[in-house]
Amino acid sequence: MRFPISLTSSLTGYLMKQKLTGTKRFPLVLMLEPLHACNLTCTGCGRIREYIASIRERMTVEACLESADECGAPVVSICGGEPLMYKGIEELTAKLIERKKHIYICTNAVLLEKKVPLFRPTSRLFFNVHLDGMEATHDLIVEREGTFAKAIDGIKAALAAGFQVTTNTTVYKETDMNEIGVLWGYLNELGVNGFMISPAFAYEAVNTTNPTGAKQIFMTREQVQKKFSDAKSMLKRFRLMASPIYLDFLCGDRDLECSAWANPTRNVGGWRGPCYLLGDAHYKTYAELVAATDWSKYGPGNDSRCKDCLVHCGFEPSAVLASNRRFGDMVKMAVWQLT
Repeated sequence: MRFPISLTSSLTGYLMKQKLTGTKRFPLVLMLEPLHACNLTCTGCGRIREYIASIRERMTVEACLESADECGAPVVSICGGEPLMYKGIEELTAKLIERKKHIYICTNAVLLEKKVPLFRPTSRLFFNVHLDGMEATHDLIVEREGTFAKAIDGIKAALAAGFQVTTNTTVYKETDMNEIGVLWGYLNELGVNGFMISPAFAYEAVNTTNPTGAKQIFMTREQVQKKFSDAKSMLKRFRLMASPIYLDFLCGDRDLECSAWANPTRNVGGWRGPCYLLGDAHYKTYAELVAATDWSKYGPGNDSRCKDCLVHCGFEPSAVLASNRRFGDMVKMAVWQLT
């Protein structure tokens, strides 16, 4: 199976409960950012630029747990910043697992080999390592030589210790999709459990600080769809963690509405609104975020910043929700999960 039975059953039961109660908007994945500090300065990252004033601030473990309880999402993606730099990451992870959450620690893996002994393997925990290409390409994007090698050492250590490891790849204008195939083939030989992929988002903070560079790395919606459509047959050869419905969307074969409200972000500033990508306001509670945000103002066709966005945190939940409305999509998702 593509995902552990515990994750599949948890999500299925959760979705059924929301449907039976008639809840219109509900969270699927909590994007938890206990810090914004990072040990890398990736070219396309908006966080280290946008939150420069609060880069040294941290959420407490208690505040992180309260946010998870308040939100109620069955999946928690611990990101940032670099989560393995967070003091208390092992305590936070263990206590979230006690709450029967499924955890993705989204890491650049520079510290992973050193940190692996702090965690215990479980079907509820994934290390999700960011890799944007083979060694020369990845090191160029993260702006530090040797990062790819350290990430691979971390992946090997985590796999050897019995952990589930996935990778996440961001696609830019100059990304060679054939190189991604080579990367995934190599990672597949190492025993990596699956692969996530998403086009880059044109962060305002990146556009402001480096407008010339931003034009060189970010794509329009049409360019994204062309790049993914050309590579679709190659991508499907691998154990994609992105759903087939989302992949169809990336290739321009179907349309989806943005469901950014399903992947809320909590960080040192509060509940970030409207989404992980746009930070127009920060709210004290998740309920306030949902109630105070005029969702009709956002998404492609409504906000110019959303024009070219096809990023998974906005549209993958749409794919999951859409699969419950069409019989053909239900079958497609079931086959995908079982293969």
